Amino acid sequence: MDNFDNNAHSVFLMYYHLILVVKYRRKVIDDPISEYARDVFLRIAPGYGITLEEWNHDIDHVHIMFRAQPRTELSKFINAYKSASSRLIKKEYPQIREKLWKEAFWSQSFCLMTAGGAPVEVIRRYIETQGEKDGRRGRKRKTSDRA
Repeated sequence: MDNFDNNAHSVFLMYYHLILVVKYRRKVIDDPISEYARDVFLRIAPGYGITLEEWNHDIDHVHIMFRAQPRTELSKFINAYKSASSRLIKKEYPQIREKLWKEAFWSQSFCLMTAGGAPVEVIRRYIETQGEKDGRRGRKRKTSDRA
């Protein structure tokens, strides 16, 4: 379990892939702006129990892979990051305001996906086969069995 994170009562491995898009897909992200946005992420993330793993960008969006903890409130972190980075990017690069619409840097929406670990079907098969080795088998409950 060397690659797992842990706290006092649990071990975990929670990877996420986040995609943030510039409002109206304005083509404003270059290397310096991406690096600055990454630095803002690195400053804010530890307060939310988040560790940056990978960062890359295109001219109108960024891809971020990060690790989080079970206690992490992802939507709060994402909103805090978008708000802070938007304000700080516009302050550091005032010329960018000319290309934006109504002061907004990031689109209101985002894409967040879990990443890493075993595929869902592998986990499902593992759970379904528990107890088969020694002849005992627990009651198999599918989500449709819920009352």
